[in-house]
Amino acid sequence: MAINIKPIGERLVVKQTVSETKTNSGIFIPDSAKEKQNSGEVVAVGKIEGDEIKVGERVLYSKFAGSEIELDGEKLIILEKNDVLAVI
Repeated sequence: MAINIKPIGERLVVKQTVSETKTNSGIFIPDSAKEKQNSGEVVAVGKIEGDEIKVGERVLYSKFAGSEIELDGEKLIILEKNDVLAVI
């Protein structure tokens, strides 16, 4: 996937994890009942010192962090480096 976006400063762009639409028992979950996911795959990295976070890694981030955008039909979130809790 080629994303044509470059974050400024100590920011990164994450493609949010898609939440399940159906439970294991077969019950469909409506969009209004889904919780906002707080994990995803890093697709672009700004000027972050060191090699803490790299493109392609999966990260967990604060629940209400970042700015959600849509680019080429993909739901993305732009996060500050400090909003990332862990690399998984």
